[in-house]
Amino acid sequence: MDHSNVDVKIEQEEKEANFDYRIVEDGKIYTLPYRIIKQVTFTSLKKEELIDIPHAARLQYRLMLLEPVIKARVDFTKSKMIVIYNPRGAENMREKMSLEELKDFLAKQGVNVSDEHTVEEDYDYKKQLYDYAYNPPSIRERAPYGYTQDEWKGMKDEWQEKMKNGEIEKQEKYRKFQESYLAENPEIAARIVPGYKPKEAIAVKQTFFGKLFGKREAKKEKGFWFHGV
Repeated sequence: MDHSNVDVKIEQEEKEANFDYRIVEDGKIYTLPYRIIKQVTFTSLKKEELIDIPHAARLQYRLMLLEPVIKARVDFTKSKMIVIYNPRGAENMREKMSLEELKDFLAKQGVNVSDEHTVEEDYDYKKQLYDYAYNPPSIRERAPYGYTQDEWKGMKDEWQEKMKNGEIEKQEKYRKFQESYLAENPEIAARIVPGYKPKEAIAVKQTFFGKLFGKREAKKEKGFWFHGV
């Protein structure tokens, strides 16, 4: 019996048992399935082995079906493949595989990779995947078309204030339109707002087209009319 292999297995099991899935952000606790895993890039793949784009897409799908594989991308045009996977020896309790096992899987799919065109590196799951997806960096601010960055800095506050006032004005106009509409259509107002009482009752009459289509318009007071005015 090889006691060295047993010791390594026991040590790995202890690491997995002590693995802390929890992280704290803004006072809240979240759990992560991985910490440091691996990303491997295969280049100079033979296109006759990838066959074509649909076959490359199916290979990517089969890779993603593997439990230890977190992400995979097979680029037929660039003859390139990137796989992020959970390696043996990683401190987590998820299913794992070695780089050699990954290569064997690809060989069974008809794609052979060479050590010369294989680059494997550590992949920080939290920083490179979790933070990128859930805490993305702020988008770099650009000046509007036709303005330099310095010009935009000088006019930014005024522009934002103008937009804010414009939004307030737009909301006020919309509110007045709502009140006017409800006052002109009391039967609708009664259904929409139970117990609604308009601030100013507006007398209404039906026009010829109103009789046909049910359109109503506010009654207007007759004024003096002079020729040419």
